[in-house]
Amino acid sequence: MRAFSLTALLVFVLDQASKVWIVQILNLRELLRIDVLPPLLNLRMAWNQGINFGLFSGQAELTRWLLVVLSVGISAAVTIWLVRSDQPRRALIAGGALVGGALGNALDRVFYGAVADFLNLSCCGISNPFSFNVADIAIFAGALGLVLFAGPNKTP
Repeated sequence: MRAFSLTALLVFVLDQASKVWIVQILNLRELLRIDVLPPLLNLRMAWNQGINFGLFSGQAELTRWLLVVLSVGISAAVTIWLVRSDQPRRALIAGGALVGGALGNALDRVFYGAVADFLNLSCCGISNPFSFNVADIAIFAGALGLVLFAGPNKTP
């Protein structure tokens, strides 16, 4: 479980530190855009009140708190499952990434009312209108890792 805990903590800290640095210190919340390596990497401020790509962003307060509860609930369920089962190290790392990212985005919703998204990648003449953050990457990678690496529950 050490790999799980360390990964969750590392992802959570990296996510929150990147948000403080980019949103507050670089002042992206007011600048709204910073070109880093155009067109490949740009910073574009987006406040996501819904889930992926802003889905379910209506009813902002209700959605906000439902998504906080959902994030914490899923994080707890994944943690309990991994604690009670005998999973390989790479599944524990994947679970830690998912939990650290989910809790990072949940904390954004508590403090900001929305998730701070700012990374924008475009390529090959296609302009991507969406932004994401470190937590989003970790959630996606963690979920994929659990699908690929977690085995059946080996403890009774």
